[in-house]
Amino acid sequence: MYEQVSHSLLNKILDKLKPEISEQDLRHFYTRLGANFYAIYSLFHLLYGSREDFEQQLVRLVETMATQYIRRDSILKQLDRERENDHNWFLSQEWVGMALYSDGFAGNLQGLRQRLSYFQELGVNMIHVMPILECPQGASDGGYAVSNFCNVDERVGTLTDLQSLSSDMRRRNILLTLDVVVNHTSDEHAWAKMAREGDKKHQDYYYIFDNRDIPDMFEETMPEIFPETSPGNFTYDEAMEKWVMTVFNHYQWDLNYSNPAVFIEMLNIILFWGNQGADIVRLDAVAFLWKKIGTTSQNEREAHLILQLMKDCCQVTAPGVLFIAEAIVAPVEISKYFGEDAVIAKECEIAYNATFMALLWDAVATKNTNLLEQGIHNLPDKLDRATWLNYVRCHDDIGLGFDDTDINLAGYKPYAHRKFLVDFYTGIYDASPARGQPFGRNEKTGDARISGSLASLVGLETALENQDPAAIQQSIDLILLMHSMIMSFGGIPLLYYGDEIGTLNNYTYLQDEHKKHDNRWMHRPDIDWDKAELRHQHGSPEQQIFDGLKKMIAARKNIPAFADFNNRELLETGNPHLFVFIRSNPFQLNDNILVIGNFEGTPQSLNLSDLSNRGCFKYGQLQDLYTGESPNLFKDQLVIPPYRFYWLSDRKLY
Repeated sequence: MYEQVSHSLLNKILDKLKPEISEQDLRHFYTRLGANFYAIYSLFHLLYGSREDFEQQLVRLVETMATQYIRRDSILKQLDRERENDHNWFLSQEWVGMALYSDGFAGNLQGLRQRLSYFQELGVNMIHVMPILECPQGASDGGYAVSNFCNVDERVGTLTDLQSLSSDMRRRNILLTLDVVVNHTSDEHAWAKMAREGDKKHQDYYYIFDNRDIPDMFEETMPEIFPETSPGNFTYDEAMEKWVMTVFNHYQWDLNYSNPAVFIEMLNIILFWGNQGADIVRLDAVAFLWKKIGTTSQNEREAHLILQLMKDCCQVTAPGVLFIAEAIVAPVEISKYFGEDAVIAKECEIAYNATFMALLWDAVATKNTNLLEQGIHNLPDKLDRATWLNYVRCHDDIGLGFDDTDINLAGYKPYAHRKFLVDFYTGIYDASPARGQPFGRNEKTGDARISGSLASLVGLETALENQDPAAIQQSIDLILLMHSMIMSFGGIPLLYYGDEIGTLNNYTYLQDEHKKHDNRWMHRPDIDWDKAELRHQHGSPEQQIFDGLKKMIAARKNIPAFADFNNRELLETGNPHLFVFIRSNPFQLNDNILVIGNFEGTPQSLNLSDLSNRGCFKYGQLQDLYTGESPNLFKDQLVIPPYRFYWLSDRKLY
């Protein structure tokens, strides 16, 4: 959009650029900058326009974008142009991801590079390598307390190792996802150290106060993230004799985005990692970017403006790089991180579907899909050029952030139902085979979250100890059922490392002084590659899970209806044990896939005549695209075995 005031300022800025920038061939950069500058100027002015140094800071912003563009490799610039021409490339059903810690998966980045064939064997073509940046030895929060944003932690490798990994992945058509922790730094970061030494410039990078007056006002409305291990939201720093905002842990200092210098620093870091070969940047803790007295200091409008500005700036310098919003927030808030009141994603192209994840765990525990259906009915459609990241497990705990209204409509009482789920997955409930542990229990509210590996939470650990073949098979079926849902729902399915071979809880963390107080480490495993070799042993749990997922991934990639274009319709069957929806091929009429999941331990049936008004699944021979077989039918009734799923087509097109 052309607007005289902003473009007049742009001309002034371009005249002020350093010679090392202005003398470069920046044709593509200037084209994108001109197209995006009105939005960049407007957002920057909304956030920082009242400052006397506004124009000076805007010049710094443009210089930062231009400098990183100049440093961007020609191969990455060519990839940018290809993705601009095929702007829906990431909505394809062909992408399947896996999240992992490089040290836990393969020791280090070099080991990860040597294991790339493993992902190709499984069919995974997007790898989220969780935090690899420099962190203190003890106070690292699993890699999310960063002490140097522009270097790899020596424990996992070097920047050269990462560049080699990125290059190898690109040749294999595997996407690389890296984390940038945008909300906070370690208290051992250079900025924090300078702040401690009394440097006013860097004290302004954080929320630092002389006394408790303002912190106490914040505390009136801000919730506690880790009430057990890090109560409150402020920490007294003895060296400064001041109070610092530390929403997560006492050693993680929250960044002050009301300071434009902070925004420019963090944008520079995002672009830096895009230049190291990251196809996707996961922005950690985005819900917390703006703090405001009298609020929860989460999901504030300014936080969204910051993300929009980051996106606009990245589209100028590195338009092929996507953003993931790590916003594990209430269901009504999640979709806003695509960009509220927009047609296409203007903040982050990808967001974690934490709602769907939690609802799947509810259905497994209750053997009932009422809350799952209710929650998905109220999940807003995603925007064009945006997609969900669907997952069953991740490095974090399982939160139970269902909407209370949905819980009531499903026939439960919110407090009692959440308590049941925590009791079920921590094994307190007598009929439960789960081996999880409560995490983040808040004694004031009774709230808690759940830690544990997928396999242990669905009962495989208990079944193996009891040498119970039926229970072992049930656990395997549940693992495949849950993954079938994330593979077919719409979005990018994200596996968690170790789940593909049924990795159990890892209790060795209790022997580590730095980890034993955080039971999330029980589901952050070191892969046992001898155990992984059992995926080649017929009949083993490892083989059944690995081959089941491998077959599922291969089938998904050949089903155009699983591409993500808001082409999903939930169906009400009247059977509380079934979760049923239709996916339609966005590129071909009358090409639909019927997805059915049975969350009950007994066979269930579905009357196909109930779907006759859909104009499909009425004629012809039904085929399950996962197995290639025809399902059991009794007259008009489709029979779904216990803990099984179907991807059904009535047209043999795939």
